[in-house]
Parts: sequence; C-alpha cells; structure tokens
Amino acid sequence: MTTRILPAVGDPDAARAVATLLGQLPDAEPAPPVPDSTQLVDVLARLAAESLDALPEVVLVHERIGPVPALDLVREVALRFPAVGVVLITSDSGPGLLSAAMDAGARGLVPLPLGYEELAVRVQAAAQWSAGFRRHLGGGAAELTAGPGGTLVTVSGAKGGVGTTLTAVQLALAARAAGRTVALVDLDLQSGDIASYLDVQFRRSAADLAAIADISPRVLQDAVYVHETGLSLLLAPAEGERGEEVTDRAARQIVSALRARHEVVVVDCGARLDSANAAAVEMADTALLVTTPDVIAVRAAKRTVRMWERLQVRKAEASVAVVNRHARSSEIQPALVQKITGTRIAGVTVPAAFKELQAVVDAGRLHELDARSTVKQALWALAGELGLTGPPAAPAPGRQLARAGDRGSLGLRRRGGGR
Repeated sequence: MTTRILPAVGDPDAARAVATLLGQLPDAEPAPPVPDSTQLVDVLARLAAESLDALPEVVLVHERIGPVPALDLVREVALRFPAVGVVLITSDSGPGLLSAAMDAGARGLVPLPLGYEELAVRVQAAAQWSAGFRRHLGGGAAELTAGPGGTLVTVSGAKGGVGTTLTAVQLALAARAAGRTVALVDLDLQSGDIASYLDVQFRRSAADLAAIADISPRVLQDAVYVHETGLSLLLAPAEGERGEEVTDRAARQIVSALRARHEVVVVDCGARLDSANAAAVEMADTALLVTTPDVIAVRAAKRTVRMWERLQVRKAEASVAVVNRHARSSEIQPALVQKITGTRIAGVTVPAAFKELQAVVDAGRLHELDARSTVKQALWALAGELGLTGPPAAPAPGRQLARAGDRGSLGLRRRGGGR
C-alpha cells in the first residue's frame, strides 16, 4: 500500500532533512513540505473537499511549525480531519509531552534528531491506523472530512456602534427559528451586551471555562444559559477584567466544545481585537465584518482587515463585509466598501431603520422584534444567504486556522493567562 505523507515543517533545513528521509521510506509518496500551519490546513481542506481518498494517510507536524503552536495544530488537524494520522516531530520525547500529544490526537511521536528507523515505524503505524479507520467507516467516512460539529460564524464590528451585536443576535435567532440547535457566544469580553439585549441575568460566563482543559458536556451545560427562544447563550463576564482569563487556547477549546454540540455557533466578537476573538475569527467558517456606509466606519473596516492580515488572523478575501444602515442615497455603496476593504460583500444590506429597533432595544427584548421590521427581514435574509437556515453548508475554502503565535505587535502573544 502506498502511504501518502504531508509534512509541515517551518525551518528550511529541517524541511530538507525530513524530505530526504521520507524519500527513503518504502512505498511512501511524500508531498513537498508546507512551511506553516496556515498552508497545512488549507491544503487538507482543499483535498477533503474533493474526497476522503484525496487526503494523505499521514501528516507530520514539526515542533517548530508556526504560527500555531505544534500541539494546537495537532489538535486542530485531528479534530477537523479525523481520518488522517498525525505524527509529531519533537526534541522532547518525555512522558509529559507524549501524554499531551496523545491527548491532542497525535498517533505517534518521533524524536529529534531524526532517525530513519523511528520515523519509518511511526509513519507506518499512523498509516495503518488511518487505513483501518477509513475501512471501518466505509461510505460514511466522507462525512468526517469537514471536521466536527456545526457551522461557526463570527460577527466583528469595524468600530463600536455599527450594529455588531444586533447582527449576531438576529442571525442566531434566524437559525433557531429554522429548527437548528444554536449557540450564541459573547466574546466581546470587556463590554459584551448580549445579556442586555436579551434580558438575561446569569452569573456564569466564558471566563468560567477558561481554566478547564477538558470541557465536558456537564461543565458546558453549567456555563451555558438556555434562553426562552431556545438559544444556548455563553455570555461575556460581568466583570470586564475577567476577560483577561480567556486566552486564545481557551477560546478555541470553548468554541470547539460548542460546535460539537450545536449545528450553528454565532460568536459576537465586538469591535476590539484580542487573542480570544482573534482565535474565533481564525476558526470561523464565515467571518463577518459589520460596517456602516460612512467614511469613518469604512476606514475602520479597512484598518481591521489589514490588521487581520498582518497578524495572520484571516485574509481579506476570506472575510465578508456586511453594510448596516444602508440607504440608496448613501454616497458609499456596498461595491465601494468591497473595493476599499478587499473583502467579499454580503448580497444583503441592512436598511437604516432605528425606529423599528428602539423599543425592543430599550426593553432588552431584541428577540421580540416585529417580524414586519425591515431590519429583521434583512438580517434573516442574510442568515439564509450564509446557509444558517437551511441544511449545513460545506466549510468555506478560505477558512483559516487559529494563529496564536504571531500577534506580538498588538500584545496578543500568549503569556500564560493574559493576552
């Protein structure tokens, strides 16, 4: 049996060494090494979109891969592509790292410096496991190539006051009205308003999950508030300073746990970028950026998109801009927003009709917005455009992975429990 191997090695010298050894393995078909975690996940997603059989049997992850830490990358690949055997290459072969790698989903560990015999044994074992896994699943295996759980949509604001939370709440309500199981997450950790918009008082929040390494269904259930609409709400902490506790790694674990139990997860990321909501944007199937059709907001949208690109959070073309408070008389139209920001533009625009919203916003009953509201109709139409009200959509080809390790310019690099 030919074993297809995809190595992910950031260091050029290490990549050459790995490629040389892989070329000596019998019945091996190694692909050229990919230099970072972004390209690895993009390649796997593209192959998975073709078919299960297009995926390699083995993925090698070098410890110095970036920008995502190696163990986090192993976990993401194992979750999204469970039919692929992942092997970690590392200089630390102690029992502690071995246990952590197994917990992350690795099928083996190869110590550095690389040796032919050890590499051959681990690759063969991972390939055999992958082949057996695929045979066992049979025709149902193709369903697993897109990764676990439901569709993840993040909603970010170009700046404060552009309608980010309104958009997130209405998208979640639209998906719930269509019969989907929906989680609505407030990752605007210092100033989240979902609880105020939906008239909720609840002492649990995302911060309570931050220090938990393995989020079980019972733990998640204790932290989530089930709203009268049927939405599962994970709120921002009432004490804004506790937002510091939710790191990028915690955010990925929280979002993954919610996706595993809901068909749709909508995340309100607010207008401020921190490590937690950056991780959510990176993981999203669809990342929305809400703006209004005025010069200040559109400039802010462009600034946000450029920052996402510099920090390797998400590419502009993999993001979707939503124009809120749109009017035909506006000098700035959606096509111009698309040109300025470089993003894709949503086919639905949201009209400027605050009078329709004022009563329910002031009462904290946004879920009771009249069905005749043009704002509600537009946002529910946007939910339909995004596939939230129909059968689960396939993941977008431009979906990005969390890149926690390359955020130093904004202080977003992980420092224990801080941003």
